[in-house]
Amino acid sequence: MIFGDNREAVIKNIEKAANDRNFTAKVEIGDPEMSLDERLQVVNEFWQKRKSFSSKINNQIGHSMFSLFAKTLVGNTEFKGLENLNNLPIGGAIVTVNHFNQVDSLPIKLLANKTHHQLSIVIEDTNLMLPGFFRYLMNYVGTIPLVNSPNYIGNEFMTHLHDALDRDNWVLIYPEQEMWWNYRKPRQPQRGAYYFAAKQNVPIISVFVEIQDTNKIEKKDSNFYETKYIVHVLPLIYPDVTLNTNENSHRMMEKDYQQKKAAYEAAYGKKLSYDFSPSDIAGWRTN
Repeated sequence: MIFGDNREAVIKNIEKAANDRNFTAKVEIGDPEMSLDERLQVVNEFWQKRKSFSSKINNQIGHSMFSLFAKTLVGNTEFKGLENLNNLPIGGAIVTVNHFNQVDSLPIKLLANKTHHQLSIVIEDTNLMLPGFFRYLMNYVGTIPLVNSPNYIGNEFMTHLHDALDRDNWVLIYPEQEMWWNYRKPRQPQRGAYYFAAKQNVPIISVFVEIQDTNKIEKKDSNFYETKYIVHVLPLIYPDVTLNTNENSHRMMEKDYQQKKAAYEAAYGKKLSYDFSPSDIAGWRTN
């Protein structure tokens, strides 16, 4: 499924960023651009609206639609490694996964449903201003917006994150930060997700999504095949009580990256290299 235009131009951006080893580069075209003050205002309004009756109704609608979309759009997703969740302790957890699609949270929603957990999603603040239907979803599917402001992260964000985990939710955080469309490879993660897990003393549910081509050509763009997903649930990563938060975050981040790297190499049968190849983009009909 393709969301967004200019896929070929986006792929060019991915190629440059990969070859430059700039793993957090913005590659999408036309993303909203806002100042820090504008971002903080949008997020403050978001949290204020959460208190209204209409917002509570929209949240119910949004969650129902989210579950329906997961079943409809990615219902053929396969799951491997579910046994790694057998010893998951009662309570909340942080899920980390590679970020490759505007709706790549849908397979994780299916995974959370399998274990009867509600899913919260940490999103970049500008996602609240996406056009059309995506704006509605970003506002009403249990999202926790993140603003790159130390004061916001240390106070309001941590409060809402703690509340979600305290309700036994799974909280999905993309440690790669930026979305690289249909990019198959796991990128070097950023430390935030692991710092939050260590700070809140919750495990990391480490996930890697393999993207497979089908033989069906996309209706929206004949340059691409449709794709399907295999969700690989990797061994859980727990904070080490003998380490401080900073030490824990680095240890958990490195372990998660190595697990995702190994999962990639096993799934695709080749060593991970960041030198760009057309095969890095799932579904691309380059031949």
